[in-house]
Amino acid sequence: MEVAIATMTGIPPEFTDDGRLADALAELGIGAELIPWDDSRTDWRRFDAVVIRSTWDYARRRDEFLAWAGSVDGLLHNPPDLVRWNSDKRYLADLTAAGFPVVPTSFVEPGSRRPSSMERSWSNRTSRRAVATAAVSGPGSHRSARELIAAIQASGRSAMVQPFQPSVESVGETAVLCLDGEPLHALRKRAVLRPDEVAPVREDAVGAAEAMYDPGLVTPTEATAAERALAVAIVAGLGERFGSLPLYARVDLIPGAGREPLLLELEAVEPNFYLGQVPGSVAPIATAIAARANQSTLSAAS
Repeated sequence: MEVAIATMTGIPPEFTDDGRLADALAELGIGAELIPWDDSRTDWRRFDAVVIRSTWDYARRRDEFLAWAGSVDGLLHNPPDLVRWNSDKRYLADLTAAGFPVVPTSFVEPGSRRPSSMERSWSNRTSRRAVATAAVSGPGSHRSARELIAAIQASGRSAMVQPFQPSVESVGETAVLCLDGEPLHALRKRAVLRPDEVAPVREDAVGAAEAMYDPGLVTPTEATAAERALAVAIVAGLGERFGSLPLYARVDLIPGAGREPLLLELEAVEPNFYLGQVPGSVAPIATAIAARANQSTLSAAS
């Protein structure tokens, strides 16, 4: 069997998960190639499975990326319909409507001003700190939120605004990585932004916030029973929505005011697995990929 690991051109050397995964697949007797998703010379159909990994430049070229994903339908993990839905943060509104506990989120479309509901939400808080970002992008901060929202709107994109959650600073995020619908490992991530900060961005091919390169940003942890249960329920909801469980999904949670877990973000396109921080985690992921590739092989033969 042959598996393609979709990556990107110019990925910094700090990010080594793709190589770890290829090595683990090789130990199972599976050929694995690391290929930039936009490599026009590649015949993706010659593989038994295509797994999205470090395609972290896709937000700048989302339409092109989604077209590529559609061209690999039937082999791609996660599948194109899920990728399209999850690559726009409006999915948070869908999950809220489905009854999942989600950090309150408002969207401001191009040409509109902040919704009145957002005004009321902010006015009812002792602190009017918030986090603003594009619906397809990375984070910014509230100090210049109006200017940031205006800039996002001017670019033709929708802005997403969430009230700042104090637990991000005091506790941090819990990221639960689910594999075939079940928790594999959990990670603790400290705050990326300081108060009133616009995230410094490194000028490289990834263009991520500078804090994302800090080796101490993420550490292994144990998720609580409530966190694991919510992560499993959210991923099960994806299975119902899209007809099958995703190969992988990372569910990023924070404690609410009553310490109950709230969904901050669901990463089902290209989440970092942080394999280097959790020894032994790569083998089960490789095994799950092998099973998906085998399913594709059997389907093609039938």
